[in-house]
Amino acid sequence: MPLEIVRNDITKMKVDAIVNAANESLLGGGGVDGAIHRAAGSGLLAECRTLGGCKTGKAKITGGYNLPAKYVIHTVGPIYNDGNQGEKALLESCYRESLTLAKEYNCETVAFPLISSGVYGYPKDQALKVAIDVISDFLLENEMTVYIVIFDKAAYKISEKLFSDIAEFIDDNYVDEHTNYRRESIRMNAPMAPCAKRKKADVDFLEICDCKALPLEEDLDAKLKQIDESFSQMLLRKIDEKGMTDAECYKKANIDRKLFSKIRSDIHYKPSKPTALAFAISLELSLVETEDMLRKAGFALSHSNKFDIIIEYFISKGNYNIFEINEALFAFDQSLLGA
Repeated sequence: MPLEIVRNDITKMKVDAIVNAANESLLGGGGVDGAIHRAAGSGLLAECRTLGGCKTGKAKITGGYNLPAKYVIHTVGPIYNDGNQGEKALLESCYRESLTLAKEYNCETVAFPLISSGVYGYPKDQALKVAIDVISDFLLENEMTVYIVIFDKAAYKISEKLFSDIAEFIDDNYVDEHTNYRRESIRMNAPMAPCAKRKKADVDFLEICDCKALPLEEDLDAKLKQIDESFSQMLLRKIDEKGMTDAECYKKANIDRKLFSKIRSDIHYKPSKPTALAFAISLELSLVETEDMLRKAGFALSHSNKFDIIIEYFISKGNYNIFEINEALFAFDQSLLGA
């Protein structure tokens, strides 16, 4: 998956480069900065002393030393005042400069913390949006896997309004589904009305009820004739209908190019549900079209599943930004869309 939000300790990420939310001296500090210096060892500090510091919004690169990562990219985020002092532009620059350095050093995998969201005071929901926006724009033009690493749930936050809207949508639909299920259970368990005695085989009972039962072979033949296009065929057809290129589609779906190649080359490929939904989001399908695409892969949407309800919420709102959807899924402890 090109962009993934994970809960982990960034010093333990086995990637080509991790990004350090540093201060201008680059000589270590608290929070993520201190943790990275402690894990990397004295060699990191010695190299940082040779760099002459770093300005806010810029980035510099060093070796990883005792870290699992090959490199550490140090960037200095802005201190948040009131949001009107150019903080957003500086924070965006941190991500762009870091990604540019990673590309220059041929990094295929990079892990970021949420820059400036700790002691520098940048509101966590706004810091997250900046990170998602800049990284997703970069990935539309470049091949790289990027992680946003969250140490604990307290360090992660989407907007209160979005969270409450989704929570209300889940509550309304989840309750309705389970209420209907309970009613159906009561109905199914109620005493049955008198009916024809079923002393013979089920076929006889169906005939009594004026139902026509097909012989097994004929029934199977009829069902096999109903098989239409596969998931792969539908996906490629929809890409053409939308006037998209393959790359536009799989990048908008947050899908790795190699996985897309497998799907394209194998007419019978069976994707996971998150992958199938990712393509539906990328293609901006309606809810009906999304359910049709899911059926091709052997899945369905259900109101007994919070993951499905969150997807339905975004489609109903006409919001097909897969990265924003993944922010919400992560906030509700659900699987993310993509490979």
